[in-house]
Amino acid sequence: MLGSQRLGPSNKSDRLVLAHGFTQNARCWGRFGELCSDNFDVLAIDAPGHGLSGHGDADLTEAGRLIVEAGGLGHYVGYSMGGRMLLHAALESRIEIRSMVLIGANPGIESVDERAQRRATDERWAAHIMEVGGPTFINDWLDQPMFAHMSDEQTFKATRYENAADGMAASLRSCGVGVQEPLWDRLSSLRMPVLVIAGTKDEKYTMIGERMVAAIGSNARFVNIEGGHAVHLENPAVTAAVVASGGSQLSGL
Repeated sequence: MLGSQRLGPSNKSDRLVLAHGFTQNARCWGRFGELCSDNFDVLAIDAPGHGLSGHGDADLTEAGRLIVEAGGLGHYVGYSMGGRMLLHAALESRIEIRSMVLIGANPGIESVDERAQRRATDERWAAHIMEVGGPTFINDWLDQPMFAHMSDEQTFKATRYENAADGMAASLRSCGVGVQEPLWDRLSSLRMPVLVIAGTKDEKYTMIGERMVAAIGSNARFVNIEGGHAVHLENPAVTAAVVASGGSQLSGL
């Protein structure tokens, strides 16, 4: 069983399931999650190794399967690591996802050498978690350039402290980008509507997002929203409105 939290009332007919990023948990969606509950029955899931969930050693395929099993039939939003987990779930033909929103998600590093370098970096981070403990590691993680401009309230720093150090370390070793086999050549097999979002200041993931949409095909579209990598936390109102507009076109984006 994975931990979960319902955001808002459950009186809407369409379910929206939220899968968070690395070091976050189900309580890190803030205003974005609240606004989404105006249009959806919103269920936020603790990813494996985070929050109240075990299964820290689950790989991306297993993590995606566990999230979709916990969320049930519905529309899915995945941020960063959560988006990568959902991509793996969506590519499993036995799993039905009505539509998918990916925020700052990466289908994988194609270069073998670059992937090995990232795997080594992820391993150093994982060792650092176990050496210094969860809170100190999270402070260091959020000092990275992609997050450093955000306030503690925007990043939900204190809420991230709830995550166990060993769970985060195991998750990074099992689900980090360094161990992820690239999915680029499989994206065209996705048949559900896919909405890809990236922040305008996140140039790397803007390029990745545009390329993803081209690889998926006519059932996908890309939206750039003012903000950085965690654009849903920096610009929650606009991001929630974009998700809601996508949700109004469930038979195709």
